[in-house]
Amino acid sequence: MDKIEVLAPAGGLESVYPAVRMGANAVYLGAWKLSARTSAQNFNREDLKKAVEYCHARGVKVYLACNTLVHDDELEEALRIIKYACAIPVDALIMQDLGLISLVRKFAPDMRIHGSTQMSVHTPKGVEYLEKMGLKRVVLSRELSKSEIEEISKNTNAELEVFVHGALCMSVSGQCYFSAMLGSRSGNRGSCAQPCRLPFTSENGNNYALSLKDNSIINDLRELENIGTASAKIEGRMKRPEYVAVAVRACRQSLDEGKIDSDISDKLQAVFSRSGFTDGYFTGNLGRDMFGIRSKENVTSATEKIFTEIRTMYKDEKPLVPVEMNFSMKTDKPLKFSVKDGDGNFVEITGAVPEKALKVAVTEEKCRANLTKTGGTPFYENGFSFDIDDGLSIPMSELNALRRNALDELMQKRIQRKPVEFSEISLPESNTRPRKNPKYFRGRFTNGNIIDEFLDSELIYVPINLSDDEYNSLMDRGFAVAVEIPRGMFGIENRIYERLKHIQTLGINEVLASNLGAVEMAKSLDMDIHGGFGLNITNTASVEWAEKNGLLDIEVSIELTLEQISRLGGKIPLGIVSYGLLPLMLTRNNPARNDGKPFRSSKEISYLRDRKGISFPLQSYGACTEILNSVPVVLSDRKNEIKGVDFEVFRFTVEDSFEMKNTLEKGKFTRGLYYRGVE
Repeated sequence: MDKIEVLAPAGGLESVYPAVRMGANAVYLGAWKLSARTSAQNFNREDLKKAVEYCHARGVKVYLACNTLVHDDELEEALRIIKYACAIPVDALIMQDLGLISLVRKFAPDMRIHGSTQMSVHTPKGVEYLEKMGLKRVVLSRELSKSEIEEISKNTNAELEVFVHGALCMSVSGQCYFSAMLGSRSGNRGSCAQPCRLPFTSENGNNYALSLKDNSIINDLRELENIGTASAKIEGRMKRPEYVAVAVRACRQSLDEGKIDSDISDKLQAVFSRSGFTDGYFTGNLGRDMFGIRSKENVTSATEKIFTEIRTMYKDEKPLVPVEMNFSMKTDKPLKFSVKDGDGNFVEITGAVPEKALKVAVTEEKCRANLTKTGGTPFYENGFSFDIDDGLSIPMSELNALRRNALDELMQKRIQRKPVEFSEISLPESNTRPRKNPKYFRGRFTNGNIIDEFLDSELIYVPINLSDDEYNSLMDRGFAVAVEIPRGMFGIENRIYERLKHIQTLGINEVLASNLGAVEMAKSLDMDIHGGFGLNITNTASVEWAEKNGLLDIEVSIELTLEQISRLGGKIPLGIVSYGLLPLMLTRNNPARNDGKPFRSSKEISYLRDRKGISFPLQSYGACTEILNSVPVVLSDRKNEIKGVDFEVFRFTVEDSFEMKNTLEKGKFTRGLYYRGVE
């Protein structure tokens, strides 16, 4: 792309019109299912087709968000939705589910796919992996800084999409299980209940330790363009059309004029903000100033007067499509009028035969004035040529009819697009081989102090930052050792890569990879890869993806029920996390910084407390912090109910200070989502 694209959200048809009329180059929207914003209005079949035709007629692209995780019993319906999207056709699909992506690549290889921000891609290796999968664009994690975006851009040919305005989740997208664990409403399936906006306190901090201000880097769009960003994305499919209009207008001003009018800036903050805006991730200024809530003042600033003023800005059709016009009026020959757009669409209309003028002949100026009146259409004249004989006359109504008919026909040509071919749907078989109750167990630890009780484990996962002596001691004692690559690698991927190369010299060649960047890094070093739960494996197609891509085994998603897990197909071993404090969030902005104090080392345990006084421990690893559940998941007394699983993983995190207080005997434990499941 020559210029950075302005990409606008549309929760319904009423938001498509302001997005297009205010200057968006593309819109993204969700279908009646598969959308990560189930609370948005979203689009049924009829409205989706209307939106695509409206946008295509005006030179605007449409991306369909199919960015949720799906279960085996949902795969066929998901593919039928995508098949319909190919028939319309949309310009691209925004996707998260690795299995569903693999199936779309198989059934519709020509359909363009963009990797959703829900894929948690935030490093050059992660983008490289998606590029090798055939994805044309990657929607980067919101937490990246300018220098980190630039580094990724320099190391890929894929298009990069960056969020430039709108809500910020505290968690890295795709790695939040908070809403699911607390209320069975999964953010990975579009049903997030936003518990992060509720009161949570850190030590000596404020009452909203998980609520960030809205992101806004609209003033930096030219800078983003200069470092290779292809698309500037506005968040907000659940927001009003007026919000969409003013956010798009601000982006257009920033790009086209180099600055945003104060009036537009004021309107942008008035329609929606949380204590103002932040650019903390982009500038690298993390910490207290990034946090904010939706206050009463924020709500009341959005007056009906402001909404009315904004609606006035987009109420009429805008001239968006330039056309070249040619008019011929020759003696004894029918009139000819043609229009041609920049996409090569051409229309020629013939009219009546002109008569000899009895008094006043039609002039060239009069013909041009009538034929270039394009008001009420998305077209505007961008070149007019003519060949007119002298002394002829024609009714102005005839010229008007020529113009209307030509532009109507051109509109229809612009709407018509060749469908993307979609072959017959065939689904992977579930339950392709029976599995017994789990035979093996593995331990995941956050330090090297591993007791010999785990010598019988099939494998232990240990941190990447242990000393050589600690690694050697573990191997000397007989442990089978694999190194855990952090899920959050913002800005430290090169360091981790070099560290892995060194660890290989010690004789360790196995890794736990829970991020696509980690998978690609390990593959490039020819290491043995065990897939972690952060890859969000929820269906048989994604299990087969793992197998085809060389993973030895995979931990399935912690959002699946035991029954759903038992029905998964595929041939590689499957595992579950059966003990431990499950991570609820993966955050780059450590909530402990919200108290205004200096950042504490990962050896110190900090806590968040909710409004009921329940404590959630924080633990840092890599470039991020994990917010852990308040009680451990325990399945030790439910062994006979675990079917279709080859191994269990026991996750040990902050036992000495926290978990040991929550024993099975005291009843302070959870079954996770293994029985409840998620929406």
